[in-house]
Amino acid sequence: MTFNENARSDAGRVKVGGGGGVGRGGKVALGGGLGGLIVLVLSLLVGGNPGTMLGSLSGASSESLGAGSVSDMAECTGADANADVNCRVSLTTESLDAVWAQELQKQTGVKYVEPGVMLFSGSVNTGCGNATSDVGPFYCPADTTGYFDTSFFQLLVDQFGSSAGPLAQEYVVAHEVGHHIQNQLGDLGRAQADPRGPESGAVRTELQADCYAGVWAHYADTLPAPGGNEPFLKPLTETDIRDALSAASAVGDDRIQRAATGRVNPEGWTHGSSEQRQKWFLAGYSTGQVSACNTYAARDLDNPPALIK
Repeated sequence: MTFNENARSDAGRVKVGGGGGVGRGGKVALGGGLGGLIVLVLSLLVGGNPGTMLGSLSGASSESLGAGSVSDMAECTGADANADVNCRVSLTTESLDAVWAQELQKQTGVKYVEPGVMLFSGSVNTGCGNATSDVGPFYCPADTTGYFDTSFFQLLVDQFGSSAGPLAQEYVVAHEVGHHIQNQLGDLGRAQADPRGPESGAVRTELQADCYAGVWAHYADTLPAPGGNEPFLKPLTETDIRDALSAASAVGDDRIQRAATGRVNPEGWTHGSSEQRQKWFLAGYSTGQVSACNTYAARDLDNPPALIK
């Protein structure tokens, strides 16, 4: 049980698109910055940004927008989110909005603009091209939207050994919104300018998004929800944090490369190692400071300055 039962999401904050829908917002399907299982493995092997590979893999125009039939997700309560993964994404989005609306402007002077969030099944047309349910969660800067297929969460458990705990899933959403924060601060383009390698801009960009996910977790169980007296999340436990770290570890370049090819090639990295991803999440979580997430200035990505005593 992660969410306070009385917390509520706004109807329409999260959209549902793609092929067919069931339940509260439809049977969901796609997302991204953590990398889709097909697109990510390809990008790890040949180098490249998963978001920019979507169009080339599908033949879609990079200007195509929308997702066929699009509907608003219904309101969810915290009790719903504790039982239903679609609602968990919705409430996590609202929690991220609450944290970043306060902290981004306070810490950087930049006013937070809410990203789009879409759950889909089958396939979806985005500003970055067409994507299918074979792709994992991703953020598309062209339409400032995060796309999620919640079946990806179970895939993380079954194929990569991630925890199935709720904060593991919430971390995925927070990571994608972390890319939106980078987009607002003008840093997201560094990934494409330097697309692969252990010290590359791509790796630094992904590790920073992990750190921003940690910043959200720092405040998520203490910052009251808008119009309410209690936060969206109950106080986080050590088990919750282990769940988030498990998800971060599951999508490390070294772990995925080893699973795909039986070997590790740091020169093909685009997201960072499992250990790095965990450490940068902890840097954000332990400090709550955007400044602690400056991966671009870090001399040693294995040791975030915020964690060095």
